[in-house]
Amino acid sequence: MDTILIVDDNHAICQALALMLELNDYRVLTCHSPEDALGLLATQDVDLVIQDMNFTRDTTSGEEGRQLFYALRERQGNLPIILMTAWTQLETAVELVKAGAADYMGKPWDDAKLLNSIKNLISLYKLSRANHRLERVNHQRQVAIADADLCGIVFGSGAMQRCIDLALQLARSDVSVLITGPNGAGKDKLADILHANSPLKNKPFIKVNVGALPMDLLEAELFGAEAGAFTGATKARIGRFEAADGGTLFLDEIGNLPLSGQVKLLRVLQTGEFERLGSHKTQKVKVRVISATNADLAQDIAEGRFREDLFYRLNVIELALPPLNQRTDDILPLVQHFVGAKFSLSKPAQQALLQHRWPGNVRELENACKRAVLLAQSHVLTETDFGLAAVVNGARAATSHIAAASEPRRFEQEQFAPQPVYASASTPANAVFSGDAARDQGLSTHEALEVSREDIEAALKQHHGVIARVAKALGLSRQALYRRMDKFGLDKS
Repeated sequence: MDTILIVDDNHAICQALALMLELNDYRVLTCHSPEDALGLLATQDVDLVIQDMNFTRDTTSGEEGRQLFYALRERQGNLPIILMTAWTQLETAVELVKAGAADYMGKPWDDAKLLNSIKNLISLYKLSRANHRLERVNHQRQVAIADADLCGIVFGSGAMQRCIDLALQLARSDVSVLITGPNGAGKDKLADILHANSPLKNKPFIKVNVGALPMDLLEAELFGAEAGAFTGATKARIGRFEAADGGTLFLDEIGNLPLSGQVKLLRVLQTGEFERLGSHKTQKVKVRVISATNADLAQDIAEGRFREDLFYRLNVIELALPPLNQRTDDILPLVQHFVGAKFSLSKPAQQALLQHRWPGNVRELENACKRAVLLAQSHVLTETDFGLAAVVNGARAATSHIAAASEPRRFEQEQFAPQPVYASASTPANAVFSGDAARDQGLSTHEALEVSREDIEAALKQHHGVIARVAKALGLSRQALYRRMDKFGLDKS
């Protein structure tokens, strides 16, 4: 509930204003002198002041009100103040309004006008306070980031900013951190930041992808092995825990660790003790563990695939990284970083990049940028360069042709799959097919890309000879269109 302070030496005025304001759901404080007003302001949170201009009987100069106004301003600079008097002094009113008075009203007042003014002024006051707090928080963040090692991370979203803020806060401690989020979202970058800004930054930082370790060599990889411990072990080797002693160990894809490995990992996390494979000698290390997973570990625990005690040992604090489609403000800064200063983005390309769901997250975006740079025909990248369909009225005009990052593709397929092409003469006029649609029509990709003289003439007529539009309609670059026009002896003027 918003609080309003009424300052007037007339008790009847205070009662009338208080009754009206309380009926409109305001909390009201009243006092009858400037001294009492300043005392209340020092002890109470006030959202607006309504003050009289004269407090001594038979005084009409407004000087007392003027002094109170400046005293209130000195104590709380942005507080909205409505000046009210039965004796209007134009010069005083102009001076105080210029000095920041929010409104100036005469007595008797208009209830509707006063209530409307109060509502608007309190709304603006709250917005101003919120902006001030936000500016202060942003300033503190910028100071913290300026002194931090962000390991080259690129971001522009508030969601990523909050993740980095928390990572920097956690970096100063030695607690275990579990980073959760989808594949390709940047969990390894947050692990880098945690280590680079910790007291252990000059100590070893060992990364291991648990999901990529062979099951039969898992124990040897994590804890080491003595010579002869298994076939091919011709000499002793240290494990990842031993290599990270005194520093940080990053266990990526921890959700893929089998139950047998989870038991051994739990012991070393609890006690710091382990034995090399093939040895009975217990070794002790001190390691900070950062782990990451894209799995739902709570679900895995419920289904018996992950130990609950290990989960709580790893998850002292969780750092949850949202997918890229939930932090769209990161997309364009990341694209510019990946393609470099040599390239810029067309407006349609920006729209298409922001509209795409990016199921492969930052990894998929990086691959799309590499593709765009490779296939670019100018320094301005288009949505076609990225393998994306154009966005029309906020919706996609066609399906994206970006393949999953893990799916191999030949260069020829990468180059031609997104390009719209005209069908053969047996298809309806002006029918356009993608590579997939051409195959559905019984055409090979090569045949679909063979544009005939009739196709070019029809497109020239349809687009009134505008080469850029003709090339786009035929799915060709300008240079390719010119070569075909030369081949068929068509006029390029």
